[in-house]
Amino acid sequence: ILGFSTPPGRLSVMAFILNALTCALGLLYFIRRGKQCLDFTVTVHFFHLLGCWIYNSHFPSTLTWWLVHVVCTALMAAIGEYLCMRIELREIPLNSAPKANV
Repeated sequence: ILGFSTPPGRLSVMAFILNALTCALGLLYFIRRGKQCLDFTVTVHFFHLLGCWIYNSHFPSTLTWWLVHVVCTALMAAIGEYLCMRIELREIPLNSAPKANV
């Protein structure tokens, strides 16, 4: 069903892309480390590959399936890493003087 020539195929591709974007937010919320984003992204897509393989009883062999998943993996990893790096590179407050209670 994945393809660019039919409306259901385009809708499925858009759903995968939107899923990659929302999963990038999940990486920001759960992982919070830019170095680990690629590892978790590849792991999630690997488990998806295994699930598709078991469900369909054959290894995915269509070019569009692989193209969509490679693009979604790259999108999820890049956006997740960008978001995590923004959090990691925030300034650390240096106001560590003890507060006097009056």
